[in-house]
Amino acid sequence: MEITEISEGKEKYIQLLLVGDEEEAMIMRYLPRGQLFVMRACGSVVCAAVVTDEGGGTAELKNISVEPEFQRRGYGSAMMEFLESRCKERGFSELILGTGETPHTLGFYESCGYSVYRRERDFFTKNYSRPIIDRGVLLRDMIYLKKKL
Repeated sequence: MEITEISEGKEKYIQLLLVGDEEEAMIMRYLPRGQLFVMRACGSVVCAAVVTDEGGGTAELKNISVEPEFQRRGYGSAMMEFLESRCKERGFSELILGTGETPHTLGFYESCGYSVYRRERDFFTKNYSRPIIDRGVLLRDMIYLKKKL
């Protein structure tokens, strides 16, 4: 398994990033200013993540995507550990993220040591052009989680 930062040609990874954020227009809001990391394993790109500098010692995970056929094999957790280490090395004191309110997704982040600290009501219904459904759950609110590094 190898994780590398991609500085040029980030758009090449849009299809993979769409696994974690279903609307390309939303991805293009943060991708140009974010750091893109790509994980290669089994001869393929299996995971990608975008992190932004939000100032004041805070980094934000904007997207983490694992190719569907490689999910539930530890690649997402390994990427999270890498990102936390990388952010800490770069002087960030916390890593935050926002996600939809589904038990599967919240459970994953909580298992990585993140805790909920706020909710943005109707984020998905106001910011996406169509309804977003994750594992049968219609997403409405953005749930924000954070972890001290």
